[in-house]
Amino acid sequence: MVLRLDDQPLLFLGQVMHQRLLPKFNGFSYPTFYLNLPLQLLPKLAIENTITIDKFAHLSFYNIDHGPHKDKANLEQWSFEQLNKFGLGKNIERISLVTMPRMVGYVFNPVSFWLCFDDQGLIRALIYEVNNTYGETHCYLCAHENESVINEKDWLVARKEFHVSPFLPREGYYKFRVSLKENKLSLWINYYNADGLLVLLTSLKGELTALNPESLNRAFWRYPLITFQAMTRIYWQALRLKIKGLKFISLPKQKEKRISKNTQISEGQQFDKNTPLSNAKDYQNVTSQ
Repeated sequence: MVLRLDDQPLLFLGQVMHQRLLPKFNGFSYPTFYLNLPLQLLPKLAIENTITIDKFAHLSFYNIDHGPHKDKANLEQWSFEQLNKFGLGKNIERISLVTMPRMVGYVFNPVSFWLCFDDQGLIRALIYEVNNTYGETHCYLCAHENESVINEKDWLVARKEFHVSPFLPREGYYKFRVSLKENKLSLWINYYNADGLLVLLTSLKGELTALNPESLNRAFWRYPLITFQAMTRIYWQALRLKIKGLKFISLPKQKEKRISKNTQISEGQQFDKNTPLSNAKDYQNVTSQ
């Protein structure tokens, strides 16, 4: 039986994996934990003291860390507004945010995942909220052109619009994939350069369990200061890449659009740097990592 992420808060205990293939190999993995927070339940979770919201605690969630990045913003309203801008809101009933919490007041989320469900609990759209270490953010909104259900074998493809790593140019495209089986959640993000070469493989895989004060405390002590470690690991890997001789790319001016939607090509058409991208399949036959 698949857990319903859209109607219950959950703790996500997982493993992050990165493998850079070009021009030098560099790989790492480490354990972490995330929260799955159905947005319509946030007020209830605060009242029931399931998790501290918008207040300092050893482990807490702040609305300002996401979406419009405004104090006590209504994230459910904001996310539906973004979906409706692209004509995707009619089949969406509930939205869950999978993200790391603040720990001792600090958090840095390289990627947060907004899973958008229909009334049957099936995924119809995803928003990948990406942050860089310069304080900038961009959202990739992904869905099938016909708004059909996103299945576990579907690759959602979007042009890269946002500067993240100082060792990767702002060009090429991403391929996104999500799988939810029983109590296991897996998320993949692969990056291809402008020539269509696979450069970076990343994944987040783990198990979903009940979210309550007791499980949060266990996660806090099992992964102490994991949010601080996320930032220090980024700088450590950057140093490793610099030592390996990779060229540093200066921060370009961020594009005006802060949210972009994926596009689609015809069945069987191959990717290249001059062709619109597809959200339907991985035509280059890259299997899940």
